[in-house]
Amino acid sequence: MNVPVIFRHLGAILLLNALMMGVSALVSMMYHIDAAFFPLLISAVVTCIVGVAPLLFLPKQIQVSNREGYVILFSAWLLSCLFGMLPYLFWGGEFSIVNAWYESVSGYTTTGSTILTDIEALPHGLLFWRSSTHWIGGLGVMLLMLIVLPEVGAARLRLSKMEISSLSKDHFNFRMQRILRIVAVVYFGITLAATFAYFLAGMNLFDAVNHAFSTVATGGFSTKNASILAYHSTAIEVVSMFFMLVSGMHFGLIYMTVTGKSATVFRTPVARYYLFSLLFAGLLITLNLIFNASESSFWPALCKGMFQSISIGTTTGFATADSSIWPPFCIIILLFLSIQCGCAGSTSGGIKVDRLLIFWASLKSQIQKQLHSKAFVPVKLGGSILEPDMVTSVNVFLVFYFLIILFISTILTFFGHNLLDGLTSSVAHMGNVGPAFGSVGSLSNYAHFSALSKCVLTVEMLLGRLEIWGFLMIFYIYRWR
Repeated sequence: MNVPVIFRHLGAILLLNALMMGVSALVSMMYHIDAAFFPLLISAVVTCIVGVAPLLFLPKQIQVSNREGYVILFSAWLLSCLFGMLPYLFWGGEFSIVNAWYESVSGYTTTGSTILTDIEALPHGLLFWRSSTHWIGGLGVMLLMLIVLPEVGAARLRLSKMEISSLSKDHFNFRMQRILRIVAVVYFGITLAATFAYFLAGMNLFDAVNHAFSTVATGGFSTKNASILAYHSTAIEVVSMFFMLVSGMHFGLIYMTVTGKSATVFRTPVARYYLFSLLFAGLLITLNLIFNASESSFWPALCKGMFQSISIGTTTGFATADSSIWPPFCIIILLFLSIQCGCAGSTSGGIKVDRLLIFWASLKSQIQKQLHSKAFVPVKLGGSILEPDMVTSVNVFLVFYFLIILFISTILTFFGHNLLDGLTSSVAHMGNVGPAFGSVGSLSNYAHFSALSKCVLTVEMLLGRLEIWGFLMIFYIYRWR
């Protein structure tokens, strides 16, 4: 294990976090040096010192092995979350050590759940830092480092493969270096476009930037206690729905569509199913709200139903209604969307639409094999034959995914939470969705959860963000030959 190369890359990652802390401190200065200025400044200095030390004192090395890549990947997320909690701790308020850790992990993993009972009590600098953790985590701490660092070569390619899932790479069809450029262009482009659109729709510039950060990262941190509902603006809701939908799509498909290479978004079965499932779910929720007299007219029901289905289905977690008090049918639909989520190659969490379609394709193939035992029935998706190894990997991932949800749900109920809170919280944190149901609905928070429950849920958030394998491989590093 080459320790110096690991420390140098982790140092660069911490410097990126220190940079965003410094930007957040500048935001505090813009608002007359609010109460977050010194906590952010001290945090930036501490993070910068720790980050710059290995870059100054350790030799520069380029080559990174698979083992070192996984160690850097895991450690990058862990250290970012640890140092990311410093501004919260130095500021105080509701942030105990456990609460600061929970809020930091929720931000970086783009889960968007919170322990805050009064978000609007936070100073502007700290609100901006909360949203910045989303923006850093949405792109991926590792990918952001790879894009910003000037070093190009074997290390960059090796680490990129650790961060980008195999499903994402299969859909890009580009060389790894070009993938990085495409991800950067699309991510920054959506951020700028969303900021401009939110501003035109009626938000002030500060809120527009913060909500753009949360939207492109499919995170959900808002500057308001009532989330998007606080604005009472149809225009803002429409802007939010559009950019949530876009951010949940594969970035490679977005790039090819925008650049005019082909209308790929509307031609691939994954994207078509993704759009259809969210819109159809929104329509079902709309009809059920009217049928159960939860809403008196079609338009308000349509707005709330579509917004919540898109918000949950992309793992963003913004809210325009308290979905926890909706009829059971609506909750079941939203719970399914919390599991399915967006496309591979996006900032969305969950099992991904791609895996779900591959599972159904493999199920169809297996049924045909049962009918014709001697026939060769390949698994196909969109006219392409899938490799058996990919199909097996997807099915194993799904089994493991649901076992983790069941295991965490059991732990939460052991700690005294009821079944609805325990099960839906586990689903929401594993999928990096954020809001659940029951006492932790779309307009609620996790402040009343015990410290042990919060710690368990932070582990689940990291498992979901690293798509299980990136988290678990670290425990098998020393068994590799």
